[in-house]
Amino acid sequence: MPLSSELLATLRATFAADAFATGEAERVAYAYDNSRRHALPDAVAFPTAHAQVEALVRACREHRVPVIARGRGSNTTGATVPVQGGVVVSFERMNRILRIDPDNRLAVVEPGVLNGDLQKALEPHGFFWPPDPSSAPWCSIGGNLACNSAGPRAVKYGTPRENTLGLRAVAGSGEGFRCGTYTSKGATGYDLTRLLIGSEGTLALITEATLKLTPKPSAVRTLRATYRDVGAAARAVARIMAQPVTPCALEFIDDVALRLAHAHGGDSVPLAGALLMIEVDGEPASLPAAVEAVSRAARGDGLEELRVAASDSEAAALWSARKALSPAQRTISPHKINEDVVVPVSRLPALVDGIRQLSAKHAVLIVSFGHAGNGNLHVNLLPRDEAERERAHACLAELFALVIALDGTLSGEHGIGLVKREFMPLALSPETLGLMRGIKAAFDPAGILNPDKLLP
Repeated sequence: MPLSSELLATLRATFAADAFATGEAERVAYAYDNSRRHALPDAVAFPTAHAQVEALVRACREHRVPVIARGRGSNTTGATVPVQGGVVVSFERMNRILRIDPDNRLAVVEPGVLNGDLQKALEPHGFFWPPDPSSAPWCSIGGNLACNSAGPRAVKYGTPRENTLGLRAVAGSGEGFRCGTYTSKGATGYDLTRLLIGSEGTLALITEATLKLTPKPSAVRTLRATYRDVGAAARAVARIMAQPVTPCALEFIDDVALRLAHAHGGDSVPLAGALLMIEVDGEPASLPAAVEAVSRAARGDGLEELRVAASDSEAAALWSARKALSPAQRTISPHKINEDVVVPVSRLPALVDGIRQLSAKHAVLIVSFGHAGNGNLHVNLLPRDEAERERAHACLAELFALVIALDGTLSGEHGIGLVKREFMPLALSPETLGLMRGIKAAFDPAGILNPDKLLP
């Protein structure tokens, strides 16, 4: 249903002419995300201030019009697709770094700041913000917070939940509020900051974030280990994570992925049963001992080769297999299904073995790689035609059932969005989902914030 003339007048009075769009071209541009799902919004708003977001949400609540927060559209689960129309709120113009405070190890930013831009701004101060999704050059801090998106460094430094001190936001009532602290410790009431992170814009629209910074390590060492088979590599992951030196990256690539990457990237990508990319960081004097400890754990039955990079250029060469994966997959299937399941690290061997069995059972090519140190694997189903797409969907349901049986969870960093809503009852009990619905109603009584997402 088109927006009423009364609501349009209110929103046009709130936003400058170039900050509120109802034309078809603008609506189409904000109708989709990286999930390839799409639905036309009725309008797109580009706020530059917190007060504008409050006014917009109040007006939309009064008229029962959906409000969908959006970062840069890199989400893969359809979390920003406006399935019921309404107003997409793009935060791309709220892109200021408001404060960098090295003494207190924090930065205050607006949600439209790009992850990569923040890291560049922090570098002269000797700090970084740990979350590092692969889309860091073009994804926004607001999007990272909405889905709790991390990346390889999460194995040592944690996700946005562990690296955010406080938030400013607007609830579905149109009321602005602050939560969290400017301190690294706090025990004052409910932790609304961690609750909002990962809620995919269904509880509130984040307009400002106070981020916890980490001093940049002065040195990094890169290792690459190849194994006879995926089981040997998965067991090595468990050994590495059981010893005291925590790597700052521990990435797993299976044999199917290696063959694809080799075909795309050439001889710089080794052919093996599986591969681990490992990084350790710290002070230069401590790194040799750290490398030796991790190397000791990486060795074991099934190890074929362990290499330690001697220079930055050699480290880049060792990462070539991981870098070649995305373009290699695109050559196989334009309909790639990319899941990011998580299991306890000790259950990785069982997950990897189960994925292999599902691939054979459903006759669908599956490529697995990802952040093995957290037990977080990106499981990519690559159907090549309509028949394989149907089999892939059946395979997906069994994959999620396997993950839950292994005490895992449906998503590590991509979120639930539209794509995984139907599987939520596999992961959470009716009682837990009921409590979540109660929280949703408290924050968003009219149900206008990102409807039809996250909760089944």
